[in-house]
Amino acid sequence: MSLTPEQFDREGMPEAILRRYFHAKDENRPHLLDCVFAENAKLQVDNRSSTIALPAMTVGRYAIADVLVRDFGRLHENVYSFYMARPPADATRFSCDWLVCMSEKESRSVKVGCGRYDWVFEPQPTCLAKQLTIAIEAMPVLPPSQAGVVYAWIARLPYPWATAEAAVDLAPSIDALAPVLQYLRHSRT
Repeated sequence: MSLTPEQFDREGMPEAILRRYFHAKDENRPHLLDCVFAENAKLQVDNRSSTIALPAMTVGRYAIADVLVRDFGRLHENVYSFYMARPPADATRFSCDWLVCMSEKESRSVKVGCGRYDWVFEPQPTCLAKQLTIAIEAMPVLPPSQAGVVYAWIARLPYPWATAEAAVDLAPSIDALAPVLQYLRHSRT
């Protein structure tokens, strides 16, 4: 089943596109990316973490779906992603910090990551993303024994729009989370 952008409400398009992106990625629904990325969109990844591997450059919606949904979903589950800001309704570019929590299927270890998204959208009428740059700043891996406390924290955040302040203030006291919380603190100022 292929969806087209015309099947979706145009009001607040950048916000709707960003929401669909998380539904596609977090819920392993690659078909939703048809209404997120332009056909020849570019994905660039600036990865500063050794605990996750993504190609530095991917071109084309289908290839992006492979990288960010299909391949990602083979390795990870229980994925919860959060934007630390909302885009303006008429945005053609939008940048914001993000937070993600997920578990590895094989080891059941928990990954908590953070970084920055830089989106570039096509003009009306489609407003689809023509470019996404993902900066991965930190992604510590915690043992499965800490999954309960980490997911209890994540459950208290409003999905998918949270604030860095809430994420930091509600975070559990786990030393391994320090790089993530330090990064998010910078966006509070």
